[in-house]
Amino acid sequence: MGLLDTILGRSKPVRPDLDQLFGLPAAAITLQAGAGFAPTGAGSVCFASVEGGAFAQLQQDVRELLDSDTGRGGTPVGFSEDAYGYTWLLARHPADDVSSLVNDLHAVNTLLEDGGFGPQLLCSVTGFQDAAGERALFLVYLYKRGTFYPFAPLPGAAEKRDNALELQTRALLTDDLRIEPDLSRWFPVWGAPELGRR
Repeated sequence: MGLLDTILGRSKPVRPDLDQLFGLPAAAITLQAGAGFAPTGAGSVCFASVEGGAFAQLQQDVRELLDSDTGRGGTPVGFSEDAYGYTWLLARHPADDVSSLVNDLHAVNTLLEDGGFGPQLLCSVTGFQDAAGERALFLVYLYKRGTFYPFAPLPGAAEKRDNALELQTRALLTDDLRIEPDLSRWFPVWGAPELGRR
């Protein structure tokens, strides 16, 4: 960053810190003990698709990498597209194996980043639910910010959020995860495939 950038108030973009994802297993324990939300075993990576053979090959590489994990308790990876045209990759593991799920999410983000598709990466989402299976909570990792925020859809409501639960979760996880301080960046992720699989 040069002197002109400093004078004009431009800042250098923050380099993504994918290792922040490894804080999720500890956060899952805190979330279960402090709020009664347990992991569902589902997680996803959202990215903007691009046309071309290189990206198609990269998607195939991701599928092969994660599908090879099925012997360890995972299920084959799935791809879907939401109403906004974003691609979601869904990975599943046993609910008590958050570490393996995080490893998969990290591997997908790393493969896309190393393949030159870092600018297309948007977020990673990990699912949680209460003991009755009625309320959902998601921890969203913003790739470009290196931060997390909670997303809690209201049960039975069409695209409405439980803001009180989101703020409670933020307070609960401040020691486990780097929480996004700008609440205007806490975007709803209505297209996440986990929402349709509860």
